[in-house]
Amino acid sequence: MDDEEARTRLLDAAEALFYADGIQAVGMDRIRAESGVPLKRLYKVFPAKEALVAGYLERRDRRWMGSLRDAVAAAPDDPVGAVFDWLGAWFSEPGFRGCAFMNAYGEVGAAGPAGVLDAVRRHKAELRALLGEVAGPGREELADQLLILVEGATAVAALTPGPEPARTAGAAAAALTRAAGAAGTGA
Repeated sequence: MDDEEARTRLLDAAEALFYADGIQAVGMDRIRAESGVPLKRLYKVFPAKEALVAGYLERRDRRWMGSLRDAVAAAPDDPVGAVFDWLGAWFSEPGFRGCAFMNAYGEVGAAGPAGVLDAVRRHKAELRALLGEVAGPGREELADQLLILVEGATAVAALTPGPEPARTAGAAAAALTRAAGAAGTGA
């Protein structure tokens, strides 16, 4: 097993275990056992748990944001609706436990490991940037409102999984978008 295969196996195990059970509840021995990667190789690839957690979050960010961007790109006539439709599908997935990034932040806190906090902050900044694109140029307030709706719907869905929180937030987003459009036209 080379380092790249070990990295993939470790990140696969970390993602499944950290997302399902939490970062603090999962030790490196459990990651090693689940991944089948020898301990020496594990610590060669990820010298500390912080590096593994940051790696898990960074990989999840790429996949999560890529999927959301694809959904938005596929709906050029209603990108705001596409965001909330995508969220509804995500909230309905088996094993949905809310936002991995907010879950991680909740576990490590504001004084947590820098690599983990950086991964969380980058993800949220990238999400905000995408919502800025969806809102359109000069609509920073709308983008901030959409971010709050996305985050709120995700928090509610973590407690009651299923598409309904996304539908409710999507209806609010549509109303905000219409109001922003009317304000932009001078109506």
